Amino acid sequence: MKKILYCLIGAAFVFTACEKVDIVKDAPKCMKQKAVDLAQSPCESDVNIKEYLFQNKLVYVLNTGNCIADASAEVIDANCNSLGFLGGFGGSTKINGEDFSKAEYKRTVWEK
Repeated sequence: MKKILYCLIGAAFVFTACEKVDIVKDAPKCMKQKAVDLAQSPCESDVNIKEYLFQNKLVYVLNTGNCIADASAEVIDANCNSLGFLGGFGGSTKINGEDFSKAEYKRTVWEK
């Protein structure tokens, strides 16, 4: 009986966690799960992951889309560690004490 229960739980996990997303091939490994999470956004446009060069490192901005008022975009490093948030209710523009406008856009890693 336990084996059947474990199989059912395992199958449920596999089928709910396997959203197909296409990200650029050389993106950090942890980025695929971030794209899967963003794919669940209720927004239909401007949902994406963009890569920037900021403070001499590649960072990624997770945009949840423009249909959510005062939504913020998380900025993460190549290991998917959060560095902070841009926008939102307070309109934050700084990451690690530096204005993100100094970041250099590189490419779009994934988009909905």
